[in-house]
Amino acid sequence: MTPHVEPNFSKEEQIAGLIDQISAYIEQFHHGSVELVDLEGDIIHVRLGGACAECELSTQTLQGWVGGTIRQFFPEAIVVAVE
Repeated sequence: MTPHVEPNFSKEEQIAGLIDQISAYIEQFHHGSVELVDLEGDIIHVRLGGACAECELSTQTLQGWVGGTIRQFFPEAIVVAVE
């Protein structure tokens, strides 16, 4: 029997995977999306798309939902929107 080996994903890969999961939920239930644009240290640049791009609640979605979820796993993260 082969012993179980934990995957060794980089921080960047973990953040990208988390954003992909958040985006999948947003796409399914809100017809919007979130995309990782760049990662500079603890600053995560994302772009909201679809229905989220023009929504008046996009700031709350970005900081509350996207940023809040990311900070649960990476407390030092700062999420910034880009156009």
